[in-house]
Amino acid sequence: MEANPDFPGSSRDSKAEYILSNVAEVVERILTFVPTKSLLRIASVCRLWRNCARRVLRTQQKLTWVSACGPSNTEVHALCRSLAEEVEKVFLLPKTVLAMVDYEAFNGRSYCYRQSKAKRSRHSPDTVEELNLLFPKGCDIIGISTPGIVLTPSGSYSSPPQEHQEGEAGYAIMFPSMDGVHIRSFHFCKKTISQSALEEAGLVDNPELRVVLLFVYEVRTSGAARFLNQVLEPLAKSKALIAGGLIESVFSPPRQCCGQGAYGVVGLALSGPRVQGASVLLDQDVGSPKAAEATIHRLKAAKLPERNTLGFMFACVGRGQSYYNNQSNVEADAFHKVFPNTPLFGLFGNGEIGCDRIVKEDYTLCDADTDSLQHEYTTVMTLVHLG
Repeated sequence: MEANPDFPGSSRDSKAEYILSNVAEVVERILTFVPTKSLLRIASVCRLWRNCARRVLRTQQKLTWVSACGPSNTEVHALCRSLAEEVEKVFLLPKTVLAMVDYEAFNGRSYCYRQSKAKRSRHSPDTVEELNLLFPKGCDIIGISTPGIVLTPSGSYSSPPQEHQEGEAGYAIMFPSMDGVHIRSFHFCKKTISQSALEEAGLVDNPELRVVLLFVYEVRTSGAARFLNQVLEPLAKSKALIAGGLIESVFSPPRQCCGQGAYGVVGLALSGPRVQGASVLLDQDVGSPKAAEATIHRLKAAKLPERNTLGFMFACVGRGQSYYNNQSNVEADAFHKVFPNTPLFGLFGNGEIGCDRIVKEDYTLCDADTDSLQHEYTTVMTLVHLG
């Protein structure tokens, strides 16, 4: 059929329309270049596009994150502002989000990402509600504030990580649904912790449990130490890698039973055959860049793949620049030197949880008990591989 000479583009347009309406392979290939939020909107156009979009979403299993550091020129925290802008551009469907911000800048601040034509709303009475609107429905969000932040800038796995013991900083790691990986969030206080609650969270009687990241808040409250032991005791008996720290507060999920000032714990339980982990402890004797690098280098023994591997650094507020004779970024730089293509995230807190441990194919470098998991003036450096 010849094209109409008066409409030279009509034949090409018809062919393109036919291909985009009927050839799934072409549509699917095009959709791989579309950010997830736009992809979800495109899925409502027709059945073919919906099926293609679903297949593309299932292939998007690479971890991503948004990070930011201040000072912010608005009344919202730098991370909140960046999230509102950058979450529109990510190429995955977040199922779990781990967000950390510095306590001093974030305390008392809420944010709203929605805009009107008149002006941007700077305050919201419910930060959690705004986060829930920003991320997909049903996404589990763990949000904590802590004295200091360790982050890798957005955009590249190989960017040098940064330690922020002062100033505005934060990050949000977005985990998609991944084959062979099961991530459960948990949040306990003295009123909700029980054997059945631990089982439901996958923390006990779970043979596939590999890594637990946990964060304890309001640790200065009377009874908090006993509560922490209650959490750690069953975990210490497992073959899982345990790592985390003592933080200031939790802003997501909201407290449902205990009032302000009550102690509790939040975290992530990572299970499944494709999850691997390793950690080393930089104790009080590690006080030079050379010693820090040598200790971190022992993580190489785990032989974890680089793809979809994250580094976590849980350090004491007493370490950092003052600990290393006014040298800044020592431990983050040492990690980057040993693992140049692995992004590093973490915190400076009021205590550290973890030990020297490698978990791979049921091999453990050391056995842990409750006491050996709790530290001060140390850094727990951890690798987590998610298949």
